Amino acid sequence: MTNIALVDDHLLFRKGLATIINSFSDYQIIIEASSGKEFTTLISPSNMPAIVILDVTMPDMNGYETANWIHHQYPEIKILALSMLDDEKAIIKMLKNGAKGYILKDSDPRDLKEALDQLMQKGVYLNELMCTHLIDNINNHLHEDAQGFYRKKITLNDREIDFLQRACSDMSYKQIADDMYLSPRTIDGYRDALFQKLRVSSRIGLVLYAIKNDIAQI
Repeated sequence: MTNIALVDDHLLFRKGLATIINSFSDYQIIIEASSGKEFTTLISPSNMPAIVILDVTMPDMNGYETANWIHHQYPEIKILALSMLDDEKAIIKMLKNGAKGYILKDSDPRDLKEALDQLMQKGVYLNELMCTHLIDNINNHLHEDAQGFYRKKITLNDREIDFLQRACSDMSYKQIADDMYLSPRTIDGYRDALFQKLRVSSRIGLVLYAIKNDIAQI
């Protein structure tokens, strides 16, 4: 049985989701919390979940802050971000803070079950939402080994790596240009070249590639 923690500030939603998860034969809720702050008081070595389902928008430690805390205090825990936000910046920020998947609150229960299964089996959950935003065809460029980790198949030069690392920050493309002492047009060229080289269609695609290949510093 896989233990799950559910952190969401909406009581009725949280209770309904807990009922759904407890109906799955191989998963059970052991912690419910209404905020990240409350979650930090409930978790302990004797009450340790394998997965934390974490609402992005909460009072008293939001999802970003809580994910970062979990990532540093309990790095073995897998974080599944939960949100109403179909938003590129929110996805990037949650990935940067340690989330291994992102799912919308109006998803079908079957999608939630798939997310939990993929997190346990592969360590990461890539759903249609993330792939639509992130990657046109991730399997053309990344492959899994037996442990479910992704390895590099593409070689990047130093300037591409410098740009990619900055793209994983909150900096705008203009700020990246200033930071690299380059023109915005040159930075646009780096971006478009990497889109083509990595076959991604958005900045989130660049971020995911960087995270999977240990280019981004989390």
